[in-house]
Amino acid sequence: MDYRFLGRTGLRVSPLCLGTMNFGPETDEQTSHGIMDAALEAGVNFFDTANVYGERETEQIIGRWFAQGGGRREKTVIATKVYGGRDPWPNTSRLSALHIRQACDDSLRRLQTDHIDLYQMHHVDRNAPWDEVWQAMETLVDQGKVVYVGSSNFAGWHIAQANEAASKRNFLGLVSEQSLYNLASRTVELEVLPACRGYGLAVIPWSPLAGGLLGGTAKDGDSARRKNANPRYEALRPQLEKWEKLCAELGEEPAAVALAWLLQRREVTAPIIGPRTLGQLEGASLRATEITIDEDSLTAINEIFPGPGKAPESYAW
Repeated sequence: MDYRFLGRTGLRVSPLCLGTMNFGPETDEQTSHGIMDAALEAGVNFFDTANVYGERETEQIIGRWFAQGGGRREKTVIATKVYGGRDPWPNTSRLSALHIRQACDDSLRRLQTDHIDLYQMHHVDRNAPWDEVWQAMETLVDQGKVVYVGSSNFAGWHIAQANEAASKRNFLGLVSEQSLYNLASRTVELEVLPACRGYGLAVIPWSPLAGGLLGGTAKDGDSARRKNANPRYEALRPQLEKWEKLCAELGEEPAAVALAWLLQRREVTAPIIGPRTLGQLEGASLRATEITIDEDSLTAINEIFPGPGKAPESYAW
């Protein structure tokens, strides 16, 4: 496994991040534990979750997996998130210092661990001053409950604001950004990726297969289910047909090529894969780490799914 540094830190993570959002709602606990065991065995050491996944059940499933021992916790770089909440009571969501500290303690209890390796803000909170946010995060780091802090779904300007504020406090600040990024959704190339590159943030793409659309849309019942559930399918059909034809010419599964394309982007550290079954993990996901897309194929891919271009030239002179 070709481990990569998490942004400007000295922490090394696998080039694939195991997403756990399906654990509980879609995948039972026994299968979830089997997927995590197989991921570790394959060298995937980076796992992502959130405090709201599965009505908080997902973190508990991971916690019971950690509790089995055998080096599971020690080998895993665990990332979770703070922002959302299911309780309508005030201060049980968003990024007040109070909620950040309470949510961290709750996640630690569910995960059955004494620290979170990467604590990510799931969304920007426009009503929470950065000094308040960083004061809470600094406290958690000082207490040994959090090692690194990341963001998710931030704009480039939010990343700049956050890290400039952290710098004034002599705090490390954001080390990663988790964004929607795939061949069919490339908006982050305008501002977010340049901001991450400028501030030394790892980029962790979520939904790398565009909700399954880039994984092959007509092969099996599962793909058909995703196709019917995704309103973008009809709009993207001409591109998807060209995409699947190109992948067939390459002799590779579309899902593997879509992941490999992200892995070859210089800003990307680790796309998040979200297998519901062991077979999905062992198939295209792991195969993606072995694929190198040549220049001619990259050109063909960009013709099918053109990016937004560079800012500001793409929307100005």
